Amino acid sequence: MRFLHRASPWRVLFAGESLPAPDSLPDLLAPLREALAILGPHPDLADTYAWQSTLVEALVRLDLPAWRIAQLISDHNATLYRRAIRLAEAEMCSQGWGPAPVGYCVLVLGSGGRHESLLGPDQDNAMIIEEYPDARHVEIDGYFQSLGERFTARLDAAGIPLCSGHVMARWPMWRKRLSEWQRQLEIWSAERRTKRVQQANILLDFTPVCGDEALSDALRDWVAQRLPGAGLFLDEMGALFDEQPVALDRFGRLAGSLEGAPHERALNLKHQAVLPLVAAVRLLSLRHAVRETDTRRRLAALVACDAIDAETCRGLIAAHDRLQALLLSEQRHNLAAGRAADGWVDLTRLGEDQRLLLRHDLQRIRALQRQA
Repeated sequence: MRFLHRASPWRVLFAGESLPAPDSLPDLLAPLREALAILGPHPDLADTYAWQSTLVEALVRLDLPAWRIAQLISDHNATLYRRAIRLAEAEMCSQGWGPAPVGYCVLVLGSGGRHESLLGPDQDNAMIIEEYPDARHVEIDGYFQSLGERFTARLDAAGIPLCSGHVMARWPMWRKRLSEWQRQLEIWSAERRTKRVQQANILLDFTPVCGDEALSDALRDWVAQRLPGAGLFLDEMGALFDEQPVALDRFGRLAGSLEGAPHERALNLKHQAVLPLVAAVRLLSLRHAVRETDTRRRLAALVACDAIDAETCRGLIAAHDRLQALLLSEQRHNLAAGRAADGWVDLTRLGEDQRLLLRHDLQRIRALQRQA
């Protein structure tokens, strides 16, 4: 059985390198048209990124579900990446570097790679470079090192901070030829080492954002062919679930870690709900050679290969949707109060029905972790 996904017309809004003109939108999309008018015709990168909260409020007024808003936030961030890369390329040409010496593809990783970004992300990116002779390494890698440093610096200046873990194309670890990425994954997946599994987890939620998408497709095909048989590696990936348990105690009551919590009734919904679900779905998807990246499509594909049943799929998609809605609501509340948009949720702001649903969703995620 094959699942066919109909492309949403919403996804064309930020498909290019520029935003749509307000007068190109119909009256039905008046909130979005008003938001674009506020932004103006020629915003710089910083203004465009700062406008993202205005965009989210417009999408909420249009009654879009949180999972769709997350897709559009991810698409909007992708336009910022493309603009930053093109500006960096133009700057390098003006300084005598010339055009890129070979083809390349910039990847966005993590929640952006899954098209599930909410507000306040940092940078997680990588680069695949077309094959070239070793004798030209200093010349060619020097170009792409400079490109990586320049576009990540532009994004940082615009408000998307550099990754504190250095997961960016400005570093050699995350900038390689296609064959080098394949060899890197061979090394990471050859045995059960925690650090290597963690690094692979970051990379394996990738999507192309700029450049030659054939390079990204080739890496995805290689992953689907080679990683399902990496038993020790996948086993260690499952063992890491114990380090990121869902926010339930042994009696099934809501109880999250308070490390770094803003107050005693806070629950880290990102780290103790969303990421455990994402990790379990990723593991099952690798085992069954699923090529999809976002969680919803991975779950649907897992039904197609009989890894989970349709009822489980529907329940987990609904749980993921509710978790994103809770997180987005809390982030909007925090921004309105002048606080940071993070992954914490104040349990006192949830109604009894929301807490019961949250417990139910976390129990579903725990069951999926055990299956995975």
